[in-house]
Amino acid sequence: MNSEHVIRRGVLAIAFAGLLAGGAYAQSQDPTSQQQDIQSDKKDIRNDKKDLAKDRADRNADQRDINHGKRDLSKDRADRNADQRDIKHDRAQLARDDKNFGANSAQAQADRKDLHADRVDRNKDQRDINHDKKDLAKDRKDRNQDQKDINKDKKDLHKDRKDLRRDKRGH
Repeated sequence: MNSEHVIRRGVLAIAFAGLLAGGAYAQSQDPTSQQQDIQSDKKDIRNDKKDLAKDRADRNADQRDINHGKRDLSKDRADRNADQRDIKHDRAQLARDDKNFGANSAQAQADRKDLHADRVDRNKDQRDINHDKKDLAKDRKDRNQDQKDINKDKKDLHKDRKDLRRDKRGH
């Protein structure tokens, strides 16, 4: 073998070894960088857990508001219905008193006053019902948004845990 051939092989071997070493170096991570990734992932997990707990508390509070709103709505409807029955009763009484005593009698005037008061009560109860319906819809919307936030936080937590496992394996 001539010396030129040996030198060429040596240069090629050194170049190949350099490529291998450079590739291995590029794939290896700095251990401090890996530790920082792990610490960052742990911090993300803690924050996600806090967010998840807060969103669950918000959702549960909204659910309690919904239940209270349903009770209020039911009570207001019962009150309105009772007032409507009173109105019907007062109308019938007014018609009887108008027929028996005349339209300007004291009994008829008292019936008109009762009828007016019952209508005012019924209208107030209807306003309460409308208000309760709006509140209930808002509480449901809030609860549903909180549930979406919970689902997103769970997804984030899962991803952060996956990142942590990957970083601990060193990949």
